[in-house]
Amino acid sequence: MDRPFSRERFEEVPVVGILRNFSRSQVEMIAERYAAAGFTTLEITLNSPEALPTISSLVKKFGDRLNIGAGTVCTKKDLDRALDAGACFVVTPILDKAVIKSCVKKKIPVFPGAYTPTEIYKAWSLGAAMVKVFPATGLGPGYIREVLAPLNKLALLAVGGVSTGNVGAWLSAGAKGVGMGSHLFPREFIEAGRWDELGDFFSGFAKTIRDYRETIHFSS
Repeated sequence: MDRPFSRERFEEVPVVGILRNFSRSQVEMIAERYAAAGFTTLEITLNSPEALPTISSLVKKFGDRLNIGAGTVCTKKDLDRALDAGACFVVTPILDKAVIKSCVKKKIPVFPGAYTPTEIYKAWSLGAAMVKVFPATGLGPGYIREVLAPLNKLALLAVGGVSTGNVGAWLSAGAKGVGMGSHLFPREFIEAGRWDELGDFFSGFAKTIRDYRETIHFSS
């Protein structure tokens, strides 16, 4: 790991941007505008083309401005490859004890995927920095609020079903952050190379989140 994960940086705009199946050159163009807009955290999924060299390149070019992590980490082998590439945090779609414990031992923030209250609590007990509630699409923000009623010490990251129109509801429900993919990275801009429009979109959305955080007095 070349650069450690910055929790302070993440909390400025508590969004994990999830990039999947974009080319390496597209990702670098995206990252430049993403950072310029004030976003701070990017996840490259390992099932994307050239995922590992993309992570390495992003760390070298943007590691002083962005938390660069690896997603879709399902095995210890995946984890080792991701860390060798320079990822400073790890996201999983599942609850894998070996991956979590290895991250904890190495002091790498890990956001494991969990769905039920039992899975969520187990992930937290194993040492998750945040628990990725996934897929949150059919659960809704109310689920976050209900889980946190008895388990208010947990830090939850809502992933799945989060859009520019409802992100405030997830944060208001108590999520410490959200993960966003297609709603944050419009393919019509990226595939057409409309980079200025993408940058404007990022800037507007980042401002919306900052303003909303101030309204709800968001805190860690």
